[in-house]
Amino acid sequence: MRNSIFFLFIVFAISMTSCREDFDFEPSSGSLEFSKDTVYLDTVFTNIGSSTYRLKVYNRSNKDINIPNIKLGKSDSKYRMMIDGMQGTDGKSFNNVELLAKDSLFIFIETTIDYNEFAGPEAQFLYTDQIQFDGGSNLQTVELVTLVKDAVFLYPARDSEGNYETLPIGDEPVPGFFLEGDELHWTNAKPYVIYGYAAVPPNETLTVDAGARVHFHSDAALIASNGSAIKINGAQSFTEELENEVIFEGDRLEQYFSDIPGQWSAIWLTQGSTGHDFTNLTIKNATVGILVSGNTGLNNPTADLTLKNVQIYNSANSGILAQTGYISGENVVINYAGSSALYCNYGGKYNFIHSTFNNNWSGTNKFGLRIDNFIEGASPLTQALVDTKFENCIIYSTNQNGLALVREDDGISFTPIFTKCVIKLSTSSTVTTNPLYAFMADETNITRENPRFINANQNNLMLGEGSSARNFGNNLGGSDINFNTRTSTPDVGAYNYMPE
Repeated sequence: MRNSIFFLFIVFAISMTSCREDFDFEPSSGSLEFSKDTVYLDTVFTNIGSSTYRLKVYNRSNKDINIPNIKLGKSDSKYRMMIDGMQGTDGKSFNNVELLAKDSLFIFIETTIDYNEFAGPEAQFLYTDQIQFDGGSNLQTVELVTLVKDAVFLYPARDSEGNYETLPIGDEPVPGFFLEGDELHWTNAKPYVIYGYAAVPPNETLTVDAGARVHFHSDAALIASNGSAIKINGAQSFTEELENEVIFEGDRLEQYFSDIPGQWSAIWLTQGSTGHDFTNLTIKNATVGILVSGNTGLNNPTADLTLKNVQIYNSANSGILAQTGYISGENVVINYAGSSALYCNYGGKYNFIHSTFNNNWSGTNKFGLRIDNFIEGASPLTQALVDTKFENCIIYSTNQNGLALVREDDGISFTPIFTKCVIKLSTSSTVTTNPLYAFMADETNITRENPRFINANQNNLMLGEGSSARNFGNNLGGSDINFNTRTSTPDVGAYNYMPE
């Protein structure tokens, strides 16, 4: 008897469920709501796919509805959609989309656009379309907008079997190519997009004009080979567009990628390359901003690499990594690096004035500046550090020490000179008893006090009102990185203090 009652209960429950109207979908009435009325897909280069963007669609009513169609406005639209995992008809059109009461659905949107299909007199244009929901009096729309840029694409060629040309770098060849002809002159007419390793041939010079924009694909790099040189000729800008600054960064233009480290490899100045001159250049989001390896010009009267008004941010490893390099720098700013902002490794020769080396990467051993004279191994290799001077510089970090000096061999030269610098250094015995840091005792020459950057987390290393760097430097003349004339008692670092 008990089993019979249980069976009748189940039959009754099933019959009641089949009679419910919860899943009877009514036609939509044009009352959908959206997370945004326009979806901006950021800027894309021609023929490079965008990131995926999301639109949320809400049914605020108490009724389950059926949306007769959701489609793109243009039949040949360059946008693609996916709705809650459904592809629809070629990602363009969807029929009878069901949406429960008080529920929502996601639409994912992408695009790939060929600039040449819409080529005009400008190097960029806006591509637009719309997502249409239903039709007639119930029609609702969400606009789609994308800025498309034309560009000069530089990449390794392929042979008849589809294999990329390579450069003999390290133990294994890497996809790369030598620049030639017009490729050795980068102008500001269009952005450049680099794939693979682009190399300046021996005895050639790459010239980069003011206002040039250079974008590197993942793992791409610019290499100067033996006997070659790179001249970057940025100039003063007068608007927020930084119209005359030269900017090197990754090729993902979406806001999300604006400060992600390690999106491309490096500017690599190999042994034997010399005469490099970088002016008004910003480098962002590389693995190593500038890699100087094994240069041998330590006895030359001029530096292998001269930097003026150069900014390097968000490097996965170091902003500048130099091994036995010879670098001269003025108004150099480096911040946020996975190792050291400036790493002078394996000796060399360095002369920096009015520069700011800060490292806001959290964790231990994240220095603003590290100097050593060796390469680690079972028997460490050492090189002399000669004529190395830092004057009117800030060397700081979120670490307890902004500066690291490490000497492996007492028998070779290692005497860096720091004059009128702001240096963050702990007062622990490991520092105070180390003769390499004896110069820190002269408080008229070195201050440990906070430089009070405006916002180091956002790469704003301008000086706040209470900065210890104000009026602390020697008079070296010239202008700061923003072209403000320095006073006779100048501020230390790359920036003059400017009252708000």
